[in-house]
Amino acid sequence: MTGFLHNRWAQLFAGIVCMVMISSLQHGWTLFVHPINEKHAWGRAAIQIAFTVFILSETLLVPFEGWVVDRFGPRPVALAGGVLVAVAWSLNSVADSLPLLYLGAALGGIGAGCVYGTCLGSALKWFPDRRGLAAGLTVAGYGIGSAFTIIPMHHTIEHHGYEAAFLWFGLGQGAMICLVSLALRKPEAEVLAIPERLPHAVHDHKPGEVLRSPLFWILFAMSLLVTAAGLTFTANLAGIARSFGVADVPVSLVGLTLPALTFALTLDRVANGIARPLCGWLSDYIGRENTMFFAFTLGALSILAFARWGNEPVMFVLLVCLVFFAWGEVASLFPATCTDYFGSGYATTNAGMLHTAKGFAAMLVPLADPLVRATGDWQLVFALAVGANAVAAFLGIAVLRPMRAAWLRRE
Repeated sequence: MTGFLHNRWAQLFAGIVCMVMISSLQHGWTLFVHPINEKHAWGRAAIQIAFTVFILSETLLVPFEGWVVDRFGPRPVALAGGVLVAVAWSLNSVADSLPLLYLGAALGGIGAGCVYGTCLGSALKWFPDRRGLAAGLTVAGYGIGSAFTIIPMHHTIEHHGYEAAFLWFGLGQGAMICLVSLALRKPEAEVLAIPERLPHAVHDHKPGEVLRSPLFWILFAMSLLVTAAGLTFTANLAGIARSFGVADVPVSLVGLTLPALTFALTLDRVANGIARPLCGWLSDYIGRENTMFFAFTLGALSILAFARWGNEPVMFVLLVCLVFFAWGEVASLFPATCTDYFGSGYATTNAGMLHTAKGFAAMLVPLADPLVRATGDWQLVFALAVGANAVAAFLGIAVLRPMRAAWLRRE
């Protein structure tokens, strides 16, 4: 059994399972906003602050959690994350005030960050020869995992109340994380050599060195841009569907008939999850920056199409899938790129520092609501999301790629 646990594919599988267990904390959130507001009338903007608190607490502490993982191994950090996930959603189930809701969001974010940073860092270290693929498969668990829970979670909310959904799913997910985290190990040395076709650092850069590198800040800015657009869709998809008048309209696809919003929430998780290993694998062969350029360009075009045709129920479902497919790759490309540039010795910490861009991006999510109220529709929000993806695509191919070549030559 000990030998099996030191098999890198077994470690990858354990990380994926843990990621699946935390996926609903972010991607299932949109299902809870309306019923919470129906019961307490706190206002959508105030309730969505909980989503921002969750993302901030999930991301901003990841560098510290990564430092603990790099020093002591993945098991204790992931175990703590499982406990916090269970406590957080249990607290959400009884929250009768906004401060309690925000506290639950903060605890859930810290727990999710412990699991996310640990499992992603583990994949980067166990698979130096296939970083894009390994990172993509790991974060695919985070992207696609909620596809398995969206329908039962929606059913639970409809028939037993959102409180029961928070409690039952929180306890179940937390218990599973605690159990699987006991299997996590760290590699004792580099498992395989890095192929020559992949540009990579010749020595490991400490976090202080990374923070002084312009390469890191270009990566950070790109991540901030595309993540802000993606999180805005994630947090507001239910509101967008209701604004378009398609939320409860039945849609029939692939032999299934579901309300458009439920269908979109289920399929977009699948599309988002598939994009992560697919783009990670592709980047292992054609390069990280080239893959970023294609993905972010697709992101801009998909949001343009959604803004034009998303008010038709079938097109709403299909174009949401395309938007989330184009956004999904950020979770695999950025940590793999960061580790290529700065080495694997401090991979969990360095990737964690880059991951904080998601927290800053979350601060922009609540701005969507006042923009919609001021303009009367979502078109300005969509235009800003298109621009963010277009700028990131330009930075990847025109700025990041030549800077990376110069950086690695100097090494």
